[in-house]
Amino acid sequence: MERSGEAPTSLQELGSPNGAATTARARPDVTSRLPLIALCLGFFMVMLDATVVTVALPPIGQDFGTGGDLAGAQWVADGYTIVFAGLLLSAGSLGDRLGGKSVFQAGLGLFVGTSLGCGLAPSLWFLILMRLLQGLAAALVVPTSLALIRASYTNKEDRARAIGVWGGIGGIAAASGPVLGGLLVSALGWRSVFWVNLPFGLLGIALTARHVLAPRPQTVRGADLPGQLLGILTLAAGTYAVIEGGHRGWTSSVVMAATALFALCGVAFVLVERRREHAMLPLSLFRHPTFSSATAVGLLLNIGFYGQLFVVTFYFQQYRHYAVLWAGLAILPQTAMAGLASALGGRMTARTGPRTPMTLGLLIGAAGFLALLVAGRSTPYWALVLPLAAIGFGTAFTMPAAVAAVVESAPPNRSGIASGALNASRQVGSAVGVALLGALVAGTADFESGMRIGSLVSGGCFVVGALIAQAVGRGQGERLLA
Repeated sequence: MERSGEAPTSLQELGSPNGAATTARARPDVTSRLPLIALCLGFFMVMLDATVVTVALPPIGQDFGTGGDLAGAQWVADGYTIVFAGLLLSAGSLGDRLGGKSVFQAGLGLFVGTSLGCGLAPSLWFLILMRLLQGLAAALVVPTSLALIRASYTNKEDRARAIGVWGGIGGIAAASGPVLGGLLVSALGWRSVFWVNLPFGLLGIALTARHVLAPRPQTVRGADLPGQLLGILTLAAGTYAVIEGGHRGWTSSVVMAATALFALCGVAFVLVERRREHAMLPLSLFRHPTFSSATAVGLLLNIGFYGQLFVVTFYFQQYRHYAVLWAGLAILPQTAMAGLASALGGRMTARTGPRTPMTLGLLIGAAGFLALLVAGRSTPYWALVLPLAAIGFGTAFTMPAAVAAVVESAPPNRSGIASGALNASRQVGSAVGVALLGALVAGTADFESGMRIGSLVSGGCFVVGALIAQAVGRGQGERLLA
């Protein structure tokens, strides 16, 4: 059984097949922050790009002549999300096989190159192509960054704190995206939202090469190509169906076809992975209560949070007629909680384990959703500050514990695919949340009624997540598939 919280004592142990890191030189001090800075730079870039582009869609449409029809420009955002979600499992598996460091660096390099391509795009179709490739790069970066945190911080408590910082940086990036995007677009034009990635990416590549340990690649026979293909089709079809369901309607033939493809490929994926000796995603991982519970919490967390974030943004911009920049500032009490709450959640996880901070964070978030029921057209803004802050704090406080639970419950040589599974569930949850709560608002004659129903749905997701979190920590002594 792996010794929790103990650092390897020799280079031989660093290179042992139980998944610890191997390197040609002595391992650097695990208290160094440089490995974490390098890994967080990549995650910051990926999460920033998921939100910073949203405010640039109207000027992109105008620049490329789509006029008031944003359907084409919308694919600049949706194409990134679909490819990102669809490839997370495969990218996590690739990191385990080829080595997390090399895959992470390849992802950073591709992200920098495609950001340059987006900024220079001569046409809408070229911009969409670059965004699809950016989604691929993002999928390479996210699961490998978590696997590399595990390799670089061998002490369990240090690792939990590092995950808290990693989650906080991602939250800050996603939160600052709309505000930063508004400032950049108004001052320098829409292309500047892609130029901003270049310094972060180049610095991340340099720091990773020098300071991040390289875990030993997993030696597994066979590449499980059927599992790879079915996993990609399942996640991509499901994400596409949810996104387009919000645009076209759930009875659209395209949406129904994508839903059917999702169901068929999902069933086939489970059947294939059950029978393969060297499966891409060993289903035995889900027999561990901690892994399966934390993955479910990630799904519910993102359904509730991102669905509500979409509705609240619409509430300030369209219902209360705030300007884009002021609407972004209005939700700062919620989004600004990310850095502080993630760091605190990581520290509590290091002291108590993941169950307590997950439960506490989810209940705080649920209380925030309940308090948000007061929101109306004439509600004074100060009355919304505390509910928004509670939602943001609870979400960010929960996430490091969920991530740590997944990372700790999976065997070291499966940390990439385990991280990919968690982040795939989160990406799908984000798409489901936006589509579900957006449909509730659009399908209700009175916006306030739809928003209140959405708040109850989001709060319900958090309460269910808190109940599921009670299974986290059970079975910690079980040995998973090595």
